[in-house]
Amino acid sequence: MSQQQWWQGACCQPDSAAEAAARARQAQLTKPAGALGQLEAIAIQLAGLQGCAQPQIQRPWLSLFAGDHGVVAEGVSAFPQAVTAQMLRNFVSGGAAVSVLARVQQIPLEVVDLGTIDLNLQLPGVRHLRLGAGTANFTQGPAMSAEQCQQALAAGRDAVLRAQAAGSDVFLAGEMGIGNTTAATALACALSGAAPAHLVGPGTGLDQAGVRHKQAVVERALALHAEHLHEPFEALRRVAGFELAALAGAYLACAQVGIPALVDGFICSAAALAAQRLNPACAPWLLFAHAGAEPGHRALLASLQAQPVLDLGLRLGEGSGAALALPLLKLACELHAGMATFEQAAVQESQA
Repeated sequence: MSQQQWWQGACCQPDSAAEAAARARQAQLTKPAGALGQLEAIAIQLAGLQGCAQPQIQRPWLSLFAGDHGVVAEGVSAFPQAVTAQMLRNFVSGGAAVSVLARVQQIPLEVVDLGTIDLNLQLPGVRHLRLGAGTANFTQGPAMSAEQCQQALAAGRDAVLRAQAAGSDVFLAGEMGIGNTTAATALACALSGAAPAHLVGPGTGLDQAGVRHKQAVVERALALHAEHLHEPFEALRRVAGFELAALAGAYLACAQVGIPALVDGFICSAAALAAQRLNPACAPWLLFAHAGAEPGHRALLASLQAQPVLDLGLRLGEGSGAALALPLLKLACELHAGMATFEQAAVQESQA
């Protein structure tokens, strides 16, 4: 795209002084250096992102983006496409895993329908944007028009602006869309250069034959769009989906307004990779919740140089892994602020 787009705008810079102060405090707390492992690194990173030597997480926000995928026509999912809309109803009625996690932790949960196959769907508590009746089948042409992709990116940005207006200090995102592990795999392959065989997995529960078929579908799509995939926006619109583009837009907006983003599983990580390709300066604002069971997720995390918080064999999506990791981020901050220093506790420091 020739003219500069909003997502190419400046990202906030982490506060190096606050980060240094947090690192110095960690060295003074009553414990051996590094004894709290990754929790120490999380507290220091959040200090830099919040511009405060003792960061806190008090007002999380969770946006869940949903959309249908035309590539489902290729037989890549174990579930029918109607499940996307059915799960939207489940999210707002409180019966989904992420609904429970949000309710227990008092996290505001908003559900954004970017475009299911039923354009007449109207559910209380859901934001229906209706960008299309799902995406097009990307084995036959681009998944989205340029306009649809721009609208989906903007939908993610708008969710972050709502979170910012509510005073949120960390942004969680989830997704729902039958067929979206296929789209995420195609997108991750397009952006990383990885072979589909290294990233494709069972998604909602395909058997080995189903996984092989899914791999062939992704390979066909990548071959069809090959000459366009070097450009991140084109890769996103050609082989991704509405909710993947919204996630990427949300992560970019988080970096631009200065709200840390907690990235969920495989699908969200593919969107995070797209965000980094669209604007590399967003990278410091992305924290990664977990290493999922989807086979390609670890390779994707490695390409993102990510250090996930949890490793529980999760493969649900919905933002559930991010919601599960959130208490550990909070506790990292509480330990950092609440522990006594050696001087305060009159404890001798190590002489090593």
